[in-house]
Amino acid sequence: MSDTSTAYEPAVVVGVDGSEHSLRALEWALSAAEGLGAPLVVAHVRSEALQLGAARIASLGTEPELPDTVARAVRTVVEERGHRVPVRYDSLDGSVTDALPAAARGARLLVTGSRGRGGFASLLLGSTSRTLAMTAPCPLVVVPHEARAAALEAGAGAGRVLLGLHPEETSDEAVGFAFEAAHHRGVPLEAVTALRLPAPQTPLLAAPSPALQVPPPLPLADEAEDLVKEAGLEQEERLRPFAARWPEVELVPVVAPGDAAGRLVEGSRDAGLVVVGRHHRHRFGSLLIGSVAHAVLHHAHCPVAVVPPAPAEPRT
Repeated sequence: MSDTSTAYEPAVVVGVDGSEHSLRALEWALSAAEGLGAPLVVAHVRSEALQLGAARIASLGTEPELPDTVARAVRTVVEERGHRVPVRYDSLDGSVTDALPAAARGARLLVTGSRGRGGFASLLLGSTSRTLAMTAPCPLVVVPHEARAAALEAGAGAGRVLLGLHPEETSDEAVGFAFEAAHHRGVPLEAVTALRLPAPQTPLLAAPSPALQVPPPLPLADEAEDLVKEAGLEQEERLRPFAARWPEVELVPVVAPGDAAGRLVEGSRDAGLVVVGRHHRHRFGSLLIGSVAHAVLHHAHCPVAVVPPAPAEPRT
C-alpha cells in the first residue's frame, strides 16, 4: 500500500474525520478523481488532543510516534474498495478551517461532507463546511448526508449538472467549471437563470375594511414575457463562448420567473451536481457566498460545487 506523489498534477483533496458523512464524501471524491484521471489526497486534521500530545513529546526532544488511527482506518476503506488513481494520505495539524484550505492550494477540487462528527441531526450544513465554502482556494464540493443524497448511489458521474447563472454576476470560473464537469461526466448542462418580476406600479389605496382588501395585481403578461425574453438573450450571450469551447456538451438553457435557489434545490432532486459561484465581496475584501449559494448548500439533495472567482489583480 505505497503512496504515490501528487506533486506534479492537480489533485482532488478530500477532508475526512472518520464520520459517515466524511466517508460518503470520500467515496464521491474517489469516484470523481477516477473520472478526471486525477490523483487523490485524503486529508485528516488530527484532533487537538493528538496534536497537543505530539507537541509535548517533541518538546522532550524525542520524535513523536502517535498513530493517526482515523487516517489508518480510512486507508483500509480505500484499499479494500480499490482505486485506479494514485492516493496519498496526509495527517494535518491546526484547525480544520485553516488546514484544509492550505492543503487544497493548487488542487483541482476540495471535497467535504455536509457535516462531521458531533453535528446536530437536523442540520444539513455544518459550520466547517460553511466556512470552507467562503475560504477554499479552489472549487469546494459539499456532499450531502444520506438522508438527502438521492442521486449519490450511481456515483460522482451520474445525473445532469445544474448551473445557477446570473448573467452579470456569475464568474467565468463557475461557468467554465460547470461546462467542464458536464463534459467529463458526459451529461447535459442545465443553466438556470431565474428572475424576479417587479411589482406593478399601482397607487396604494386604503381599503375601508379588512374584508375588502385584495392582493396586488400581477405584472402584465406582455411585460413579463418581454423581461423573460430579454433575460434569455443575456443568458445566451453569456454562455456563447463556453458553448463554443465545449460543443459536445448538451446545453439546456432555462430562463423563468421565480426564485433561483428554489429552482436549483428542486432540480437537485435528480441532478448529479449543482454549481454556484462565490462572488459577493465584503467591504473588507473577503469573499462571501451569496444568498442563493447559501440556500442551495443548506437544502440541495445532490453534491454542490461552490466555485471561487479568479484572484483579484493587485492594485498598483
